[in-house]
Amino acid sequence: MEFADLILTPKLEGVLMYDQQGERPVDVTLCITGHHLILSTRQEGALELWLLHQNIDLVERKPHIVNNILEGGTIILKCKDLRIIALKILSPTEYFNISNSIEQLSNLEETKMLYPFFYIRMYDILEDGYGAYRPEQEYAKLLANGDEWRLTTVNSSYQVCPTYGAKLLVPRSITDEQIVQSAAFRDGGRFPVLAYRHTNGAAMLRSSQPLAAPGVTKRCRADEAILNAVLGRSKKGFIFDTWGSKGKGGNTETDQHYSQWKKVTRPIGQFSSISALLDSFQKLMEACNDVQCSSDKWLSRLEISGWLGYVLNALNAACVVAQCLDQEGSPVLVHGGKGFDTTLIVTSLVQIILNPDCRTIRGLQALIEREWLQGGYPFSTRHKHSCYTPAHQRRKSSSATFLLFLDCVYQLYAQFPFSFEYDHRLLIVIFEHSYFSQYGTFLCDSEHERVRLKVFTRTTSLWSHLNRPEVVKSLLNPLYEPNPAVIWPSVAPISIVLWAELYTRWSVDQSQLKITFGRIQALISREKDLRSRALKLRRQLAELQRKNMEKDRFHSASSELDDPGDDGDEESVSSDPIGSSK
Repeated sequence: MEFADLILTPKLEGVLMYDQQGERPVDVTLCITGHHLILSTRQEGALELWLLHQNIDLVERKPHIVNNILEGGTIILKCKDLRIIALKILSPTEYFNISNSIEQLSNLEETKMLYPFFYIRMYDILEDGYGAYRPEQEYAKLLANGDEWRLTTVNSSYQVCPTYGAKLLVPRSITDEQIVQSAAFRDGGRFPVLAYRHTNGAAMLRSSQPLAAPGVTKRCRADEAILNAVLGRSKKGFIFDTWGSKGKGGNTETDQHYSQWKKVTRPIGQFSSISALLDSFQKLMEACNDVQCSSDKWLSRLEISGWLGYVLNALNAACVVAQCLDQEGSPVLVHGGKGFDTTLIVTSLVQIILNPDCRTIRGLQALIEREWLQGGYPFSTRHKHSCYTPAHQRRKSSSATFLLFLDCVYQLYAQFPFSFEYDHRLLIVIFEHSYFSQYGTFLCDSEHERVRLKVFTRTTSLWSHLNRPEVVKSLLNPLYEPNPAVIWPSVAPISIVLWAELYTRWSVDQSQLKITFGRIQALISREKDLRSRALKLRRQLAELQRKNMEKDRFHSASSELDDPGDDGDEESVSSDPIGSSK
């Protein structure tokens, strides 16, 4: 297939473009390429809008019919970055051609046809993001400081667990044969692996739930051995269920075989399918885009969406796990369903709460690499559709899990604005690139698929772009003060806020927010300058004081050398007893 075959009208002038805030349409020229929809005006100083086809979530058609005659129509583009754009086209033929082209180009099924494989960067790479956070580098200190853990390559061919990475951290006392047996016991082969080791030595593992076998008592001694190997000096551990087992004795560990492990259930949501998160997100955006309704009705719709409830539940679950690790020093196994979604949300949030490194830009990147990318989160499947695609048109495997995680990080940032090196801007950038991007970081569903499609050699990493000095500078939090302590968020409902910078940025004017943020940046910059000047003046003062002290000591020593006569006379009188008697 060639892109030219799908582009029936490459260019069209006289298109009227409406956005969510604009009262008047803008006359634009529309151009369609293999990967972009380009909308540009002829006004001086106006910017062009380059819209990736992959960004388009839904194409709605509204034909204009007058006296049973079609006179063009309006194409409404609902995008995965939550923007809504309307294009009014007067020609019936061009209306159909353009709408059909956009719909087909925005629904390409073959991954190799997506833009990251065609993108040509215009800058030199200072650091390869694909190699920046490899497991052997991330766990170097842990592997060097003790004999408790080892890096296994039992999954190097991705046959033991197709969704895990090739290198995984497991207890040193566990053999590869035991790992294979445990994988056969767990859903999808996702056996327990180390996600995080706290400073007190307590380990957090993650896995999927045991395979469901109604009416049959299954046991896997190898799986029991993996969990018992991490108990160490602790007399008990916790098995943390983020999904909720179905029925008594369902797909969960049996008490008699895991006697030293206490089960704790904290489901993030009461839903039977992970797509329920996307249903909730859809209701949230319907409320955020309705700027005409009253405040009471809007708050009611916000509550009915249930989205902030999921945010609260996720933070609450993460806090409980963090307390087990930090305050009780006990190991924790986190799982839920297949171990893709709610599991990764909790294990990731726990690390941000406990580990200050995860509150830096590079630390967040490393966390996403370890838990989400190498952990096998199926980005392509989950992000094929977003909130604007009706439920009956999208795949049941679509979800908003990763967005829920980012929203929880935003809540932590909102409660501890001085403890994060980054702010909401980095979170929004990562959100957008996880759905559509010129970079290959979030392509495919697993490391196995990325290796097979040669993503690491044929595309550019998002981290390579973000870590460039001129880019990373724009993502820094001006209020940041490094905080080595654990941060314990409030999980009271009143403490959970709407992420307005993301959800309402296209429907509500954000100019005042940008002005306020600019003023904060200016004040912080001025404070830093004043601190620098004060420090410089203190140094100059200290230097002057030092020189004056040296000068005083020099003059004192000189005066003693220049006036020896007084001491001589006194010494002469006192040494002449005859004279003194006279």
